[in-house]
Amino acid sequence: MSAPTAPIALPVTGVPVTTASAATLEDSSAAGSRRTVGLLLGVGSALAFSSSGPFVKPLLEAGWSLGAALVLRMGIAAVLLTPWLVRAVLRERRAIVRNWRLIVGLGLTGMAGCQLFYFAALQRMPVAMALLIQYLAPVLLVLLAWARTRRIPSRLVMAGSVVSIAGLVLVVDIAGARFDLLGTLFALCAAMCAGAYFLMLERTPDDLPPLALAASGLWVGALLMGVLIGVGVLPFAAPAVDVVLGGVTIPWWAAIGWIACVATALAYALGVRAIPLLGSRVASFVGLSEALFALAFAWLLLSEQPTIVQGLGGILIIGGVILVRRDRERQESSRARSMRGRMR
Repeated sequence: MSAPTAPIALPVTGVPVTTASAATLEDSSAAGSRRTVGLLLGVGSALAFSSSGPFVKPLLEAGWSLGAALVLRMGIAAVLLTPWLVRAVLRERRAIVRNWRLIVGLGLTGMAGCQLFYFAALQRMPVAMALLIQYLAPVLLVLLAWARTRRIPSRLVMAGSVVSIAGLVLVVDIAGARFDLLGTLFALCAAMCAGAYFLMLERTPDDLPPLALAASGLWVGALLMGVLIGVGVLPFAAPAVDVVLGGVTIPWWAAIGWIACVATALAYALGVRAIPLLGSRVASFVGLSEALFALAFAWLLLSEQPTIVQGLGGILIIGGVILVRRDRERQESSRARSMRGRMR
């Protein structure tokens, strides 16, 4: 027979609760701390991702091919994260074999597919329109959850979705954008790949740490790019050129180094840690801040000054993220109260 649970008086309220209830309160506090850490990591990941555009754009304008930029971006980032992959394999040798489906899926969608489809869309439609469609990933996740659970999303989630997309429309400035059916399909595929990225990383396996998973996925993406270049689907051109960023001339290797180290390796390293803490839905909405950070980088490095309307759009995006995050906090608080009620 187990020993009776002794009551504990909380110093703040003086209300006696059981040891199990106290543990529940501690778990709730720990969950709040994890959400805060996840939010900081998610914003950091979006900030790192957003810097890729201003560095890639001058390289492409100077004669680099998309295939060269992508294969070097993912290949160098994979090398940088490989030590964590090696350590995970040495600790659990069959971890890669057990999780090969997740690794391949992540590499083909979140690492390679998202970029390929997005840049394919750019060949047929304006950047603003392609960005808007790709960033519909959070809304697609909301619709997927609705279809899977047959439960209508809460008012907070619906409001957050509407506010965030309205802000996104203002940020990317789609005025005068033309419609292209094939380009739209490419951009939608990019959005679905982004949604798959968030879903697959929501629950990382215990035997494969997040950084090891990111490294293995990047290797898959780099291998796919190498194959596409080898068979001639993607051209490879990487001339030794200088590019101008923020009025400063830098060599090509500095630009591709930033793209690989910061906008890829660091971005994925922060992202794979943030998503399990935030959940796929909240993390995807936090990812919308990438559009806002991209404006800032374009302003600083390419002299593309944002407008007041775009600034307002950024405020709306942040407001939408707050609403969606508030919905999850309310759900977790409700579950905690329910557990305390059953334990009394």
